[in-house]
Amino acid sequence: MTETASVTRQGVGESVRRPDGVLKVTGEFAYASDLWLDGMVWGVTLRSPHASAWIRSIDVGPALAVPGVLAVLTHEDVPGDKRYGLEHKDQPVLAIDQVNYQGEPVALVAADHPETARRAAEKIVIEYEIRQAVTDPYKAAHDETQPKLRPGGNILRRQPVKVGDTFEADVVVTGEYEVGMQDQAFLGPESGLAVPAEDGGVDLYIATQWLHVDRDQLAPCLGLPPEKVRLTLSGVGGAFGAREDLSMQAHACMLALRLNRPVKIVYGREESFFGHVHRHPARMRYEHGATRDGRLVYVKADILLDGGAYCSSSPAVVGNAASLGVGPYEVPNVDVVATGVYTNNPPCGAMRGFGAVQACFAYESQMDRLAEACGLSPLEIRIRNAVSQGSHLITGQVIDSPAPLADMLRRLHAMPLPPPADDDLRSLPGGVSQTTHGESVRRGVGYGVGIKNICFSEGFDDYSTARVRAELINGEPHVTVHTAAAEVGQGLVTIQAQIARTELGIDQVTVATADTAVGSAGSSSASRQSYVTGGAVKTACEAVRERFEGLPPREALEKFGPIEETRVYRHRPTYPLDPMTGQGSSHTQLALCVHRAVVDVDAELGLVKVVELAAVQDVGRIMNPQALEGQIHGGSAQGLGLALMEEIQIRDGRVLNPSFTDYLIPTILDMPPMTMEILENPDPAAPYGLRGAGEPPTLSSTPAIAAAVRAASGRQLTRVPIRPEDIALVDYGEGIR
Repeated sequence: MTETASVTRQGVGESVRRPDGVLKVTGEFAYASDLWLDGMVWGVTLRSPHASAWIRSIDVGPALAVPGVLAVLTHEDVPGDKRYGLEHKDQPVLAIDQVNYQGEPVALVAADHPETARRAAEKIVIEYEIRQAVTDPYKAAHDETQPKLRPGGNILRRQPVKVGDTFEADVVVTGEYEVGMQDQAFLGPESGLAVPAEDGGVDLYIATQWLHVDRDQLAPCLGLPPEKVRLTLSGVGGAFGAREDLSMQAHACMLALRLNRPVKIVYGREESFFGHVHRHPARMRYEHGATRDGRLVYVKADILLDGGAYCSSSPAVVGNAASLGVGPYEVPNVDVVATGVYTNNPPCGAMRGFGAVQACFAYESQMDRLAEACGLSPLEIRIRNAVSQGSHLITGQVIDSPAPLADMLRRLHAMPLPPPADDDLRSLPGGVSQTTHGESVRRGVGYGVGIKNICFSEGFDDYSTARVRAELINGEPHVTVHTAAAEVGQGLVTIQAQIARTELGIDQVTVATADTAVGSAGSSSASRQSYVTGGAVKTACEAVRERFEGLPPREALEKFGPIEETRVYRHRPTYPLDPMTGQGSSHTQLALCVHRAVVDVDAELGLVKVVELAAVQDVGRIMNPQALEGQIHGGSAQGLGLALMEEIQIRDGRVLNPSFTDYLIPTILDMPPMTMEILENPDPAAPYGLRGAGEPPTLSSTPAIAAAVRAASGRQLTRVPIRPEDIALVDYGEGIR
């Protein structure tokens, strides 16, 4: 699993080829689902079919009677703590006396073949007493007659942000908006291999985003000290936030320790939809007030986020939605309240954009309404209210690094528009299916602006650890970089090697497999790894270089022998938001991205074709141009998916579309050409001046596409994803709707 970089000297700022790139393209890369060990057996999870029910009895006898079955475990077999969680230990390893969402794990089966395990799991007899499910987040928050899902009630966090006292203006626009439940839709399902160890511990080979937080949740549940739970990163087929929470980790380890045999668990696609958290659905009401010339006077907002059955990272998502709830605009008076609630819907947690995505769709839709009411263009209303260096966020935090939003918008406006559509059916909405010949096709242009926090916020002790070793191998200088940072497809292995080459002047660099044998690197989320782990690698390399005492690397290593240094890097401190006013410097860094979308819409059939996306993003310092462009493309694709097609359909707490047949994600045929301009305005507080870049494109692409569809169709379109029936005039026999 060790990745070795090319001997070509390629450092920071260059498009260095990924060491895993060819293997992934040719299908030779080893993902976690490819893990194999002689003598291993297979684990399967039995899940609840109900959103809310008491468990009255469990009979595992019929499953144990199936030939080939080796073990069947329930909550009674959990060797340690029965609950775990990222922020609060509220989630059972296996359901104890009740289930709180459809898909909650209830029992485990291990067998000598995966199909045997699945058939046996179906034979477990469980008596459920179905009870009223809480599935409406508004009722969960406001209706006192609804069942209380937690002793303290159904509200998991409420965060207001209050500034000023003037809430009257010449021009006022209001709107109510919704964002559906989006899935991270990574292609590599949850998978891992647990191997019992001679010391009574366990070694877990796992696709995850955060090795150490997995370990710290697992060890108490397994009744083991942390040093006896060792995790090694396996090949990850995408993450986008969904692998921050535990899925099958505890289950595989429990079975392996019970049987004293290696146990592998791999989810199928349907189970994957039940086995991880999703993006929080949101309902939002906004009111914007401005002067007649379009200067913002106030913003009121009520943001309601459905956290589902368990806490996960919902409190932090609520904090982000509140602190970034009006976008990158100067607003002197603010009354924002963000609320997260428990329901019996599937648990929600981290997904690319993390609370800022939902708010961005609403506040950008409002800016378009305000522009129309003031007689201004969508670009001009944004430019007039844009933040800049020295501006204050609504939390009172000063933006103390470059924030060239107005310039970015002007650059976006200067980009040429694509040519008009031609008569080729392949270029029209619906394509060659001949659903249209262009009679009702209209073109629309829309804009979106997003601001995203980088790294963890609100006082979290956010750090990364790097160990760097320089030595002579076959007479040539060689560097090994060892961190626990998860490579989830973003190119982090490549960046670490680039930093080592740049700092040490040594071409040959090996990035060791990430594991818990080195200190924590935190999560591969919040667009933080280049910043924090990059900072740790840079600092450790600097310490190694100091020991060269000014000599060239070869001479220094001949004189002093191998040199190894370990360093911990922390970004500048952040602070919690005041629970009453929402004031506080809660973020360490902020990043901006702006999008323009051009779409063609068939207004009769409700079909949409995204013709082009254009983006301008400030990244502080480009570390790897090709990888960066890939991040902007990928983030824009997920924003397109949220705008037009991606939603987990929930009815009465039940998931209706847990498959890629019915849960639609953009393919290469859905992605349009992209025009990009990448700006470098270094952040003096960050390593190399870089600015996290993975998440911002997801924010601004969604409202830009929605605005373009509005412009083409004339519809209000206050909910994403936009469906054909939201656009088309449909005659249902009782009139036009």
